[in-house]
Amino acid sequence: MSADVVARVLRGSVDLHVHPAPSPLPRRIDAVEAARAAEGIGMRAIIVKSHHHSTVTDVLALEHNGLQGTPVRVFGGIALNSAVGGLNPYAVDLALKLGGRIVWFPTIASPQHIAHHAAHPDLKFPKLAVHVRPERPVDVFDESGQLRPEVHDIIGLIKEHDAILASGHMSPDRILAVFEAARAAGVNRLLVNHPNFVVEATHEQGRRFVELGAVIEHSLCMYDDRSGFYNWDIDVLLGWIGAVGADRSTLGSDLGQMKNPLPSEAFTRIVGELLDAGLAEADVTAMVRQNPARLLDLAD
Repeated sequence: MSADVVARVLRGSVDLHVHPAPSPLPRRIDAVEAARAAEGIGMRAIIVKSHHHSTVTDVLALEHNGLQGTPVRVFGGIALNSAVGGLNPYAVDLALKLGGRIVWFPTIASPQHIAHHAAHPDLKFPKLAVHVRPERPVDVFDESGQLRPEVHDIIGLIKEHDAILASGHMSPDRILAVFEAARAAGVNRLLVNHPNFVVEATHEQGRRFVELGAVIEHSLCMYDDRSGFYNWDIDVLLGWIGAVGADRSTLGSDLGQMKNPLPSEAFTRIVGELLDAGLAEADVTAMVRQNPARLLDLAD
């Protein structure tokens, strides 16, 4: 596909999944560098993520220390892993009141991630550069298989701030239970992260998430053969898009790690491959521009 067409599709695009420094996991870029790289391909916004701390204060600290030099809007959020107290409504309350736009339910602390990592010691996941305490499992279910009270409290905060509720690395049954409770509470912004990596959802489960109003996010690092997390060729991504629809799909780089392509480089590569594979320009544009912008409530 011509560079002009790829550039046209990427103009105004949004990356909901960037991993910058600081982090105990080795990173190639910080949030300012990520924003400048995104500006280079015409992006309008990015979300920066950490598995270990709220990135909301990172963004606030950089607003007048580098981010003011780029038109790309940068947002933060919080992932509910051990370092922030797990299912901690107090940490969520602070993150959202300071301007956070997304809450990721447990990622590296989810029982699904921990069990998957134990079963697959060669899992393509970054290795810690700063050896923090091991994650304790953070499960949304209690001993009776019901959602914990803290989950409902956090859902209420997400609803109050009209923020995005993201699945993290939970198992499909946990995602379904949380999403059903969120929809019942009136949460409108639901995001499933890399459904076929660690989560191990099926197409049928993906369609059920979509029925609840979710958007399915696919991590470009897993389809870019220059990435250390490369797992699948483009046909797997096309299969997912066909299963749930381009109107309910989005692409996030999930990049920023040392020795991996920049997020902007992966977007350029994979958007070109999708177009070359015959996916309509309007569908690719929806996935990288309209769908994530709608989740972030960005005005056209």
